[in-house]
Amino acid sequence: MYQTESWGSYMPARTSLGDPLERIGRLASENAVVIFSISSCCMCHAIKRLFCGMGVNPTVYELDEDPRGKEMEKALMRLLGSSSAVPVVFIGGKLVGAMDRVMASHINGNDFTYSSKLKKAGEEEWRTF
Repeated sequence: MYQTESWGSYMPARTSLGDPLERIGRLASENAVVIFSISSCCMCHAIKRLFCGMGVNPTVYELDEDPRGKEMEKALMRLLGSSSAVPVVFIGGKLVGAMDRVMASHINGNDFTYSSKLKKAGEEEWRTF
């Protein structure tokens, strides 16, 4: 288990009935940067480190620690059209993508795309206080 301070905030996904995609959308919109992860996944760890290295404190939902995590994982696979559901990044409630998309943008120097999304998401989050 990791220390919560190292990733920003760890939020146990609240248990509620309903459609897993609706739940994902609600959780993704509650914080500026949200990562859906599995605690033992090395790619999830890499994404969390990447965002923390950019000075971002993402909210992380560890699906393997949630009673309905498997349902959410399947819903994320459908959403992405992929056989791998995690890690998945949302910024400002909007789907950014999975590991391949985030890393490709980072490697190609397209962090400005995320920087502007992060800035906008952060400003919107601060306005709610």
